[in-house]
Amino acid sequence: MNEQSPSRRGIDWRLLAAILAAAVAILVVRTLMGRAGQPFFPDTDDAMRMVMVRDFLGGQNWYDLVAHRLNTPWGAELHWSRLVDLPLALLVMAFTPFLGPDMALVGAGYVWPLALLGALLFISAGLTQRLVGPEGVLPALVLPILSPAILAEFTPGRVDHHNVIIVLTLAMAWAAVESVRRPRAGIVCGLPAATALAIATESLPAIAAAILALGLLWVAEPIHARAMRGFGLAFGLGAMGHLALFRPPWRWLEPACDVISPVYVGVALVVALSFTLASLIRPPRAAWQRLVLLALLGGLGLGLILALYPQCLGGPYGALDPWLQSHWIAGIVEARPWLSTLVELPAYAIAVGVPALLAALVVIVRLARVKEGRAEWAVLLVFLLATALVMLTQVRGARLAIMPAMPAAAWLIVSLRRRYLARARLGNALALMLSWLAFSGVVLSLLVTGITLLAPGEKPASQAEGAGKQACLVAAAFADLAALPPERIMTPIDLGAHLMLYTPHEVVSAPYHRNQQGVRDTFRFFNEPIATARAILAERGIGLVVLCPGMAEVRGLPELAPDSFAALYAAGTLPDWLEDVSLPESALRIFSVLPGY
Repeated sequence: MNEQSPSRRGIDWRLLAAILAAAVAILVVRTLMGRAGQPFFPDTDDAMRMVMVRDFLGGQNWYDLVAHRLNTPWGAELHWSRLVDLPLALLVMAFTPFLGPDMALVGAGYVWPLALLGALLFISAGLTQRLVGPEGVLPALVLPILSPAILAEFTPGRVDHHNVIIVLTLAMAWAAVESVRRPRAGIVCGLPAATALAIATESLPAIAAAILALGLLWVAEPIHARAMRGFGLAFGLGAMGHLALFRPPWRWLEPACDVISPVYVGVALVVALSFTLASLIRPPRAAWQRLVLLALLGGLGLGLILALYPQCLGGPYGALDPWLQSHWIAGIVEARPWLSTLVELPAYAIAVGVPALLAALVVIVRLARVKEGRAEWAVLLVFLLATALVMLTQVRGARLAIMPAMPAAAWLIVSLRRRYLARARLGNALALMLSWLAFSGVVLSLLVTGITLLAPGEKPASQAEGAGKQACLVAAAFADLAALPPERIMTPIDLGAHLMLYTPHEVVSAPYHRNQQGVRDTFRFFNEPIATARAILAERGIGLVVLCPGMAEVRGLPELAPDSFAALYAAGTLPDWLEDVSLPESALRIFSVLPGY
């Protein structure tokens, strides 16, 4: 394959605008027509994000991250960042005079993810043009909108932080690649790394990739000392600034493993100090000596951090109740390894896994065959391997692995196109078509779905169950509840966030590990003897029990008690102190808790 130098000319803005416009049109039409009857805010995280935004606009303090209507009557502090709340709040404020308070939330839910999609495509085009040249920009713009992982995170209604982290991850990769020739790009890489850290710990693998990439560049060639130092200082100082934004001064020294805190700021400062010291001293002659130097500096610093905060060795969920880890977290499909989801969700697993893994292989082949630009492609490989490793461990990591795969996909497609143009044979044409197909996740998903539907055997019932659950999360399902005076309500875990969004009521639980008391009580309510369930309701002052029959908690755990709420509900023998006040046409089942029994 003949390699040509990537062009240094600017991005083709007309092409970017045309593809973005097409993507926006497709996503908007799909939302208005294809998702009719489904919740606009599709995930509990999206609904909860808008609850926090509305409370923020209602006067809740910037530093107050307590969801006061969650874990009723006490509230629960969440681990989220105001950095995502702020732009959403500004959009809601702008739309409210024209659309009203409820539709302003929807308006913001359209604009925010689609604006982020524009930023993502711009970065993808810039990174790919830097590595491949102008010919690679088309696949770098088209392939992301053919990925289920990207479509899912940038569709209207997706307002949680995942799409922001995807954009920041790709920005880090582009800046790290640029730092090979432009040392000041190291600073540009460090700032999004600090911002991503402030938003969510799910960004840690991408941050680790940036740290490794900038450090290994210096190990390979000491001329990259300036880029390494710039990254370290920007990352360390940026993390300190974000901690000051996240917590009030009297909480700056409060350790936490699931949000930005002295633990992670300490790590950022270790990186800053190690990179700065290594860049200022006379570098050792041999690469292995430079590697040992960085490893010693970083290892000593990280050892000190772990000695001060050993509780974080267990990760962000280390403090979670072991019972919840085994009975709740372990059941989250997206938290399972990629190989496991090949059986449970084969279409999605192949659609997101094949492009990421194939891209890593393509980059390795390119590094072996082409000398030009090896440092830049080696940087990209670090990001690919880090994010693909997370995907193999937890399939939800695919959303971070897809975008670093785009330059590799573009290079393969451009190379095979040149081969076909040089020699227009059937084999070369098929190879070019297959290169597009291999990175087109939506097409792969359709192919796998068709094969599984044609294959003999029992088909999973998850789609029907999902449809029943979705009917409970649309805004109209809560209209009658919204008209009632504020009440304390027991619900299934996945119903709580949407109920808070569309009604003035308080709930016991929503799926957040910092609300483990509420989540544990919800499991106890549905699965332990009915006397225990009644005691939980009395302790919390619960007046209503609201159910979505399609949600898992209503069916109960395998070890549920014979006289548990779930068992009695299934048998139609609930106690007299629960009065069914549901409307016949409602997707929700509502029970009033009667006093005096």
